[in-house]
Amino acid sequence: MEVRWDVFWIIMGSALLTFIPRVLPLMLFSKIQIPMWLLRWLEYVPVAVMAALIGQELFMSGNKLVPITQNPALWAALPTLIVAIWTRSLLGTVLVGIVAMMILRYWMG
Repeated sequence: MEVRWDVFWIIMGSALLTFIPRVLPLMLFSKIQIPMWLLRWLEYVPVAVMAALIGQELFMSGNKLVPITQNPALWAALPTLIVAIWTRSLLGTVLVGIVAMMILRYWMG
C-alpha cells in the first residue's frame, strides 16, 4: 500500500487544528480560578446557542423569513415543545416531532 504524504499531512494538520481548541482552554482553565460571575454567565451559553440554532431553523428558509401559515416546522414545534416539557422524554419528543412534521408536510402540501 502506498502512502500519500500530502493526504497524511492534511489529516495530521486537521487533527492538530481540532485538538488545540479543545485542549488549550482545558489546560488554561485548570490552572486558574474562574470568578463566580463568569461561571454564572457561562451557564447561559448552551441555552443561547440552542435557541439561536432552533430559532433559525424554525423561522428562516434560506435567507428568507417564512410566513407562519406556510411554515410546517413552526407548527410541528408546538406539540413537540409541549411533549418535551410535559414528559421530559427525548424519545417521546423526537417521535412527536417526526410525526407532526410528517402530518403537516402531507397536509400543507
